[in-house]
Amino acid sequence: MGEQKHKAYWLRARVAHKHHKVSFVELFFDLVFVFALTQLSHRLLAHFTLLGALETAILLLAVWWVWVYTTWVTNWLDPDSGPVRAMLFLLMLAGLVLSTSIPDAFGEKGLAFAIAYAAMQVGRSLFTAWSMRRDHPVNHRNFRRMTWWLAFSGGLWIAGGVAEGEVRLGLWIAAIATEYLSPAIGFPVPGLGRSETSDWDVEGGHMAERCGLFLIIALGESILVTGTNFSDMDWTLANATSFLVAFLGSVAMWAVYFNVGSGQASRILAQTRDTGQIARLAYTYDHIIIVAGLVLTAAADEFLLTHPDQPGDTAIAAAVIGGPLLFLTGVTLFKRVTTDRLPRSHVVGLALMLGLVPLALVLPTLALAALSVAVLGVVAIWEQVALGRAPPLEET
Repeated sequence: MGEQKHKAYWLRARVAHKHHKVSFVELFFDLVFVFALTQLSHRLLAHFTLLGALETAILLLAVWWVWVYTTWVTNWLDPDSGPVRAMLFLLMLAGLVLSTSIPDAFGEKGLAFAIAYAAMQVGRSLFTAWSMRRDHPVNHRNFRRMTWWLAFSGGLWIAGGVAEGEVRLGLWIAAIATEYLSPAIGFPVPGLGRSETSDWDVEGGHMAERCGLFLIIALGESILVTGTNFSDMDWTLANATSFLVAFLGSVAMWAVYFNVGSGQASRILAQTRDTGQIARLAYTYDHIIIVAGLVLTAAADEFLLTHPDQPGDTAIAAAVIGGPLLFLTGVTLFKRVTTDRLPRSHVVGLALMLGLVPLALVLPTLALAALSVAVLGVVAIWEQVALGRAPPLEET
């Protein structure tokens, strides 16, 4: 009786052919990380160099990793239970420390970033392993293995926070590489073995909804930032057109991801036996490319609003083309994993996006941005029309 009560209290109850809806506390938790994405976009704008891009990429990989690991945890643990909710609130507090330190993470606030990140990763994994000790022995062992790896990488993060300059950069590259490699090889630990993808019996519908809602909030934040910037500008024809193009870009991204792909992925993940394999590739790895595209696009929108008539700027062009290119690449890989096919519309879209690169030397920012948005629009419409004529889950 005691164990049954414990199980009902700590773990989500699984019901065949149904998935748990995302709870309000999970959405509340996401707000901290959308703030982190905004911080990353602003940091990239302030350090728009190759080194600045590398540093921002490392921070983005860390922010995504702590969010997506928590998403996996709430796939099993009930966020509406008191202890799990308390854990999420503590993670939010640490996440605020993490987010506010992002602008100066490679400066004076590096140690604060590292300690907050390591505490979140190790603390959450220890809590999850302890919560599953009675009723989910397979995942209990999985999270014990994970904790060892996160403790090791956490040491690298903190050591990097103490160090400076190139040493910090090197240690943090080693730390994030360790964290991204470890699940791919099964978190092997002497005496504890390694995890198999079949061990991670995730509920596909919940995972798909979590990632989808996170992207919705991120797109919404991008629209708010664009609107705020536009409200402070002179409402000239060029500025108004730039505002419209930035908004249409968000709409096009929404259509490319949500109009078809997210629903298909949820259904396919619910039907597959090895949900862990697909969830790891499609949602844990592929989605980081999508999120990176959103961050870079947010920077591009800032450039678009402030420099609509500036031609031939390679840095601005890299953001204007690179953001949608990264986003479309991530969505293409995501749909390749979940549907076992490469959408022809997306492949052509990627080729068209690359074809804009030579034009970046002569076109002003506004024209280049309009063309990149047009490519995304073509991809979304093509896929919708093609799937409307084809059998379910196939595209011609």
